[in-house]
Amino acid sequence: MALALIPLTMWAQDNTWERPEEEEQEEAKVVKVNPNAKYLRGAVPEVDGKVVFSQTIEAPGKSASDIFSIIRGYMQKMMKEKNQIHSLLVVNDSVGCQVGASFEEWLIFRKSALVLDQTRFMYVLDAKCQDGKAEVTLSHIRYLYEEKRNPQRLKAEGWITDDDAVNKKNTKLYPMTGKFRRKTIDRKDFLFNKIESLLK
Repeated sequence: MALALIPLTMWAQDNTWERPEEEEQEEAKVVKVNPNAKYLRGAVPEVDGKVVFSQTIEAPGKSASDIFSIIRGYMQKMMKEKNQIHSLLVVNDSVGCQVGASFEEWLIFRKSALVLDQTRFMYVLDAKCQDGKAEVTLSHIRYLYEEKRNPQRLKAEGWITDDDAVNKKNTKLYPMTGKFRRKTIDRKDFLFNKIESLLK
């Protein structure tokens, strides 16, 4: 009978559905992150009306010649990757320590047993090397889409720029141009990050 006399408030303290007030307040403060945030306005820079991605990548302790050799070696390795269609080393200046290559590769939007949505992605990757750093650019971006059904030759300008791919509220990407913008930025990020890791 003694158990029957225990106040109900003692049992309530063990109920799992009761949470401290502090926890509830913290949950109320959680802000939803926009999954498109990194792709919105400002993510695709333009120089004199042309889409040009560029980044200065630091390489402490390395000479311009060393940096040139590392980046050229990576570009030559890229040319053998399975996603490549056609690639060519167009600048190979060991004296001026500048290297550049033209790439044509597959950029895949969606791949499944029934669907393959992809585009030919063409661009120039260029690096100007100095002691301790390299100025890397990705430019001359073009696409060849739906080549077997309704070929569309597209340029980055007028296709993946802020005005063409991002809504006016700057909250989301347009479906068609947005998928090109997203994949292009992802590819650029991958290449720049890879070069940066090689130069560390």
